[in-house]
Amino acid sequence: MFIVLGFYKFIKINNIKKNKKHITDLLISENIKGTIIISKEGLNGSIAGKVNKIKIISQQIKKIFKFKYFDSENSSKSLFQPFHKPKVKIKKEVVPMNLPLYEKSKKNNRHIEPSQWNKLISDKNTYIVDARKPFEYNVGTFKKANNPGIKNFRDFPKYLKKLKKDKPIAMFCTGGIRCEKASVYLERKGFKNVYQLKGGIINYLKKIPKKKSLWKGECFVFDNRISLKHGLEIGTYTICGGCRNPISKKDKLSKKYELGVSCAQCYDFLTLSQKKRFRMRQSQINLAKQLGKKYIFEKQY
Repeated sequence: MFIVLGFYKFIKINNIKKNKKHITDLLISENIKGTIIISKEGLNGSIAGKVNKIKIISQQIKKIFKFKYFDSENSSKSLFQPFHKPKVKIKKEVVPMNLPLYEKSKKNNRHIEPSQWNKLISDKNTYIVDARKPFEYNVGTFKKANNPGIKNFRDFPKYLKKLKKDKPIAMFCTGGIRCEKASVYLERKGFKNVYQLKGGIINYLKKIPKKKSLWKGECFVFDNRISLKHGLEIGTYTICGGCRNPISKKDKLSKKYELGVSCAQCYDFLTLSQKKRFRMRQSQINLAKQLGKKYIFEKQY
């Protein structure tokens, strides 16, 4: 059994290159895989490993950067290692929005517990914002949620400028970090009633029973589990070998779907040479499976 830990912390970080090497060495020594992003404004990570190893890494990260608690963290279980290797990346911002956010400037925003979230979004006056990308929104979302329909988070402020200041705004994303920045942006623009789902969708699906839930569909995650359902059970989505978008069981019924090659979303846009290359890759994956081996091109994330 593997534990998947998602976390973020807004805190001013110095000696980034030195810290990158330190964290990379730790991940390798403890056999932890996944991605950690480090920037001057803080860190954001999604990693997986054995229970005791994840505890060690969590403690070490807090010790290195001298803080006691993450701003947010969530954990889930996986029967397999959902990441292929450890990666530590240096970025200008942990979430690219041209809005540096340090611990001292971070607002005391209104994080709403999953147990209170349903009441907030059931209010007809509340404007609900799904702060994720369109393909994530299409996999699942809350009732009456509005998606900006943007592919790059840097463009998110253009959407936020259109919102009305006199309405309560309830925002959510997978783990909370995208909403953290977006809500700060709104408050700096004069919005008074900005709320965000504490711990994001992952926390909601973990704590709210399906019978009481207002969530519809599944939650896309950026690892090889692809999607999660209530109780954080692994979902039913897979990844298209052509466009790398999540595809459902229903999508696979399309005549344009071909395992490892294409789906209805990308079939008409792929060239013949691309389809030929993807078929060759899939045939190599199939052969490796027959031999009981893993094949590098089977990677999804």
